[in-house]
Amino acid sequence: MPNRDPHETREAHEARTGEIDGGMAAPTHRGAGSPAVPLAEVAARLGVPLDATTRAAMRRLPARFPRPYVELFRDGGPADPLRRIAWPDPEETDFDADAIDDPVGEQPLKSHPFLIRKYRDRALLLVTHRCHFYCRFCFRAGQTVEPRLGEILDAIRSLRGETGLREVILSGGDPLVLPDEELAQILRALDALPNLRNVRIHTRAPVHDPPRVTDRLVGRLIAASPVPLWVAVHTSHPRELSEGFFRAARTLQGGGIPLLNQTVLLRGVNDDPATLAELFGALFGAGIKPYYLHHPDRVAGTARFRVTIERGLAIHRALRGRISGAAIPEYVLDLPDGSGKFPVERLERVRDGLYRADHGDGRASHYFDIKSV
Repeated sequence: MPNRDPHETREAHEARTGEIDGGMAAPTHRGAGSPAVPLAEVAARLGVPLDATTRAAMRRLPARFPRPYVELFRDGGPADPLRRIAWPDPEETDFDADAIDDPVGEQPLKSHPFLIRKYRDRALLLVTHRCHFYCRFCFRAGQTVEPRLGEILDAIRSLRGETGLREVILSGGDPLVLPDEELAQILRALDALPNLRNVRIHTRAPVHDPPRVTDRLVGRLIAASPVPLWVAVHTSHPRELSEGFFRAARTLQGGGIPLLNQTVLLRGVNDDPATLAELFGALFGAGIKPYYLHHPDRVAGTARFRVTIERGLAIHRALRGRISGAAIPEYVLDLPDGSGKFPVERLERVRDGLYRADHGDGRASHYFDIKSV
């Protein structure tokens, strides 16, 4: 991915790269992946204006469109699910009364600027803030600092005394925007963690930029990782399951990497049982285990994607009988107090709009739901 010259104007950068950077700091890594399609071409394909209000929404979160994902677009009008995922909406800059500043409670749990510890046996490394494509519902939309490789290695060194640590998760951004060698260096550094059992990489590269997943990449990852490696892909709609997606999945699986899937429940995109059943059934048929269905996080600018707990439960329950039980993911809410993911089925309804989550250690969390939409 092209770096932004600090002396280059925002308009010149957009014309040269086809992306708007949202005012983020210039990246310190050379990126890996397909070049961005010019925004004017994307707008024409979607049948949307590239006007001042759209550009204002792009300042909240960058806009970038790899060619493989653009090829999936149709001019389906405002209700088209991929358009909702992809194109900035003027509503993103409106006041959002239901937004939560830190929607999953990560900030107090950072033991290092790029390291999050929600659970004693796991550590999440934010190895980049960049993505091949920026989902408009992203819960880390405010992340603006690109870590240097040395900072990531320093975060790993800080974990050396953690004898209870069993899993490290590489997240971001999308880790696969990093070049193969940088990913390999990060994985090799994990060998210093004494009781590590596995590593998980979270990515949407097979969806947005399938050519990024190559035999060479998979070989480098397998060779560098000191422990078994898992990959969690993130999908949102059956139309994202392109031939390129399945080819990338087979490349990962062919190298011996098991695949999981995570999906966010999104109003106007996949908030009906038939769409989710088609998505999860196709994934399961390809040997990809549907793992989590996430209740949408309440990040500012994403009101158009939200559903209520009651609506989400009804959709999830309606999946029973439509597809194999093994293909149905767990429906979870990542609680805003930082206590982690909680099964929505286990939430106790206290009163209208208020839910209680009782944790195994005796703690309790409360969640105030949005009003019906």
